[in-house]
Amino acid sequence: MIPILTAGAVGLLVSLFGTPLVIRFFRTRGFGQPIREEGPESHQSKAGTPTMGGTAIVLAAVIGWVAAHGLPTLDLTPIGLLAVATFVGMALVGAADDWIKLRFRRNLGLNKTAKFTGQAVIAIAFATLGPAYAGLPRAVSLTGDLSVPLPTVVFVVWMFVLLSGVSNAVNLTDGLDGLAAGTSVLVFGSYTLVAFWQYRNPGAFGLPTDLDPLDLAVLSSATMGACAGFLWHNAPPARIFMGDTGSLGLGGLLAAIAAATGTQLLLVFVGALFVAETVSVILQVLVFRTRGTRLFRMAPLHHHFELLGWQETTIIVRFWLLAGIGIAAGLGLFYAESVGRVIEELGGRA
Repeated sequence: MIPILTAGAVGLLVSLFGTPLVIRFFRTRGFGQPIREEGPESHQSKAGTPTMGGTAIVLAAVIGWVAAHGLPTLDLTPIGLLAVATFVGMALVGAADDWIKLRFRRNLGLNKTAKFTGQAVIAIAFATLGPAYAGLPRAVSLTGDLSVPLPTVVFVVWMFVLLSGVSNAVNLTDGLDGLAAGTSVLVFGSYTLVAFWQYRNPGAFGLPTDLDPLDLAVLSSATMGACAGFLWHNAPPARIFMGDTGSLGLGGLLAAIAAATGTQLLLVFVGALFVAETVSVILQVLVFRTRGTRLFRMAPLHHHFELLGWQETTIIVRFWLLAGIGIAAGLGLFYAESVGRVIEELGGRA
């Protein structure tokens, strides 16, 4: 427990006190966010707000994770290193996207081909190195033991779908001040509990014995703290945006941890808000192409409520509540499905 608390505390403090330095650095260089013209008119006042704040989140989370490994009770693990590499790699793809937007003063960064190529390279590396060196289960699963083994090629494709899908879902959610950061605090907090529960009950989840859930719990805690510290400065009115650097990085890490804990399908509940935002965009496109009308006033979903007249802070808080409800349902499902196997394992020991 001490490494988990240490990682969270260090991640929080580094992000809380380091983000103002990032704000100052980007502001002096004119790294202000361009706002798309077709977005809500109220967002035009946010033009020029420093972006790429995800840099602070990634650095703070990694520093928190490294600091916890300074304790004698925690060792570096292959799965932890792979998850951090995925986190940083996806953040770099997002940073390239942010840099192009800033460099050319436009709201369009990397084209879809370049972005998906970057995500595909990271997904292939994760899906290849994970099973070979880190004990990553080559399966699609709900809560560890409930899993379906996949052939290697299918697993690689599934990892690409998972990593790119979750990272882009977080990216779509990052449209209001503090919405994605606050939701990420809740989501990574829940995965801290999931990974710690697996660590305390080894062998009850059908996961490989060489996969260490404690390191994943430490990384989740460090990321939760980093997001919380960043939220202090990202809360409305935001002094800095996380940009694609933060949203793609957080989404990639979330997918990696879900895969490593054998809870990939559980993301439908734990990441319910991310799912809802993504589905709203898909439905908007489908309805417009088939019927020529719009299902929502604007997608993603949070913009629909903005155009209905809801205040930004009202949307954010209510969406946080909805995210919390999804997380509670996911944790409840995880506990209900796993407690029987934990009791069975304890009975087998007796």
